[in-house]
Amino acid sequence: MGEDNRITIRLADPQDAEAVHSMIYALAEALGDERKVVSTVEDLIEHGFSRQAAFEVLLAERNSDPMGICLFFYSFSTWRGALGVYIQDLYVSDQARGTGLGRRLVAETARIAATRGADHLRLTVDSKNTSAQAFYETLGMIVRDDELIYQASDAAFDALAKGVSGE
Repeated sequence: MGEDNRITIRLADPQDAEAVHSMIYALAEALGDERKVVSTVEDLIEHGFSRQAAFEVLLAERNSDPMGICLFFYSFSTWRGALGVYIQDLYVSDQARGTGLGRRLVAETARIAATRGADHLRLTVDSKNTSAQAFYETLGMIVRDDELIYQASDAAFDALAKGVSGE
C-alpha cells in the first residue's frame, strides 16, 4: 500500500517548539522581515508550553513532517461581552500551499475557540502581503478600517512600564 500523504492537524506540545520556531522564521523570511525575529525556541517553550501558557499552536504534519502552524491566543471584547481568538501567526509550507491547509488551520482554530466560548476571530496582516489579504477575504473575513493598531515597544514600552510619560 502507498505512503499516507494526508496532512493531520493537532495541538503542538513542547517537543514541537523547534519546528514551530522554524516556521515562524520561515514566515518572517517570506515577508523579508527575518531580521525582526529575535525569539528563541526557549522563549516559545517558556511562554507557550508552561503552566500559564500565553498561546497555543496548531501543528499540521504530513508523515511527521511539519507543514504548517497556526499560533493563537484568547482575548476578551468588552463591547461584545465575549471571548475572542486572535491568530498571531499562520504559516503553510511551500509543499502544502494550494492544498486548503491554511483554510483548515483557521477553521480548526475557530472550532477550538468556539468550544471554549469564543464568538469571533481576529488577526492582522502585513500591509504588503496582498495574497494573505485575498485569502482571508475568501474566508469571509473583512478589513476593519475603523481601527488602527498602536504599539509601544523597546524604549517606549520601557518608559511606560516605569511610569515615565512622554507628555
